Amino acid sequence: MRTRGFGWTLHGDGRSPAPGAVVRPGERLSWGRTAGLGAQHVVAMFGATFVAPVLMGLDPNLAVMLSGVATILFLLMTGGRIPSYLGSSLSFVGVAAVIRSQGGDSATLTGALLVVGAVLAACGAVVQAVGARMLHAVLPPVVTGAVVMLIGFNLAPVTAGTYWPQDQWTALLTMLFTGLALVVLRGFWARIAIFLGLIFGYVVSWLSDRIFGRIHAPNGSGAVTDHWRLDLSGVAHADWIGLPTPHAPSFSLSAVLVALPVVVALIAENAGHVKAVAEMTGDPLDDRIGTAITADGAATVVSTAFGGPATTTYAENIGVMAATRVYSTAAYWCAAGFAILFGLCPKFGAVVAAIPGGVLGGITVVLYGMIGLLGAQIWIHNRVDLTNPLNLVPVAAGVIVGIGNVTLKFTDNFELSGIALGTVLTLAGYHLLRALAPPHLRAAAATPVPDPALPGYGDRAP
Repeated sequence: MRTRGFGWTLHGDGRSPAPGAVVRPGERLSWGRTAGLGAQHVVAMFGATFVAPVLMGLDPNLAVMLSGVATILFLLMTGGRIPSYLGSSLSFVGVAAVIRSQGGDSATLTGALLVVGAVLAACGAVVQAVGARMLHAVLPPVVTGAVVMLIGFNLAPVTAGTYWPQDQWTALLTMLFTGLALVVLRGFWARIAIFLGLIFGYVVSWLSDRIFGRIHAPNGSGAVTDHWRLDLSGVAHADWIGLPTPHAPSFSLSAVLVALPVVVALIAENAGHVKAVAEMTGDPLDDRIGTAITADGAATVVSTAFGGPATTTYAENIGVMAATRVYSTAAYWCAAGFAILFGLCPKFGAVVAAIPGGVLGGITVVLYGMIGLLGAQIWIHNRVDLTNPLNLVPVAAGVIVGIGNVTLKFTDNFELSGIALGTVLTLAGYHLLRALAPPHLRAAAATPVPDPALPGYGDRAP
C-alpha cells in the first residue's frame, strides 16, 4: 500500500503502459524511464515557470528551485493521489505591474502573494469541509470566466508600453513564430511552443546585434539609449553552482487588496486540474478538490516566504500526461528534483535574466491574450447565457473596469482599481443582482444555453 505518495507499484514490465491502460498515480515505470518523464515534465513547465518571475521582476533561479519544493509539498499534502507540477502562476503578472507602479518592490509583491496563498489555503479548507458544490454557488462560471478574462486583458498595457517598444521588429517576429508554433506543431513540441518562441527570439536578437549593431530604443527602465538587444555580460560573471538569494516579504494593505481577486482564478484553476486528472485516470477525485486548493495555497505561502512567486497547477503537464498515459506521481518527484538542481545554477538564471525586452514583447502578446481568452473558454464550456441581463450586466461592468484599469478612490490612502475593482464589481454585482432579480431571470441564468450539437436541440422552445 502506498503511503503519503511513496511506495509505487511497478506497472507491467516497467517499459510502457499496457495496451488501453494508463500508469496510475500509485504506479510507476522503471526508474530510468520515470526520471526521463520527470525531465520531460520540467521542459513542459519551463517556459511559463521562468517567464512569470521575469515578467514580475523576481529571481527566476529562485522561482524554479521553489517550484520544485512546492511540487513536493503538494504531492505530500494530497497523499500522492493528484499528479501535478506546481509552477509559477502567470495570473499575478498584472498584479505585479500594478504594485510596482504604486511604488512597491519585490518584498511588497511577495508579501501580497503570501497573503493570497494563506487565503487560498483557507478557502480550500472550507471547500473540503462543506463540499465542492459550494464553489459553484459562490463562484459560478459566469463570474470565474469574467475574472480570468479581466486578469489576462488587464496586462495589455504592460506589453504595449513596456516590452514591445524595446524592439518592435524582434517582438513582431517572435510573436509570429510563437503563434505559428502553437498552431502547426504537434504533441510535445506544441506544449513547449512558448519556450521555443523564447529561443527563437534570443537568436533573432543576437543576429540583429551582429548585423545592425546597437538599437536606439527604450531599455528595461524606459530610458531611450543606444544598447545591445542581447546583453550576456552577466552570464560570463555568474557562477555555475550557487544558492539563489532569498528575500523576506513585507506587507502592504493596498498591495494585498490588488492581489486578492486572483484567488478566484486560482480556485478555478485547481478545481479544473483535479477534474481533468480524474477524467483521464478514471479515479473520482471530487472529494480531494479542497485538499488540492489548500495544498496549492500552502505551497504559495512557502514559495513567497523566501521571495519566490505564487504557484499553481500546470496545464502544460496535463498535456504531457495525456500524451504519455503516465500519471505516476513518481515522475513528478523526479521533476521536482531536477527543478531544484536547475535553481542551484546561477549561470542559468543569468541567461534567463538576459531575455531581451523585444522577445518578451512578442511572447506576451500571445500569452496575455491566451490567459484572457481562457475566461471566454469557461463561458463556452459551461454554456453561459450572456443574453440574460443577470449574467451580462455584472460581467460587462467588471470586465471593462478591469481591462481599463478604472480607479475608485475612497481616501487618500485607499483605492481600488483594475483587477481588484473589476473582480469586486463582478462578484458582488452578480450576487446582489441575483438576489433582486425576478424568478424567471434567476431560473434562466441557472440554465445553460442550448448546444446545437446536442440531440433534440431543434425541438427546444426558443
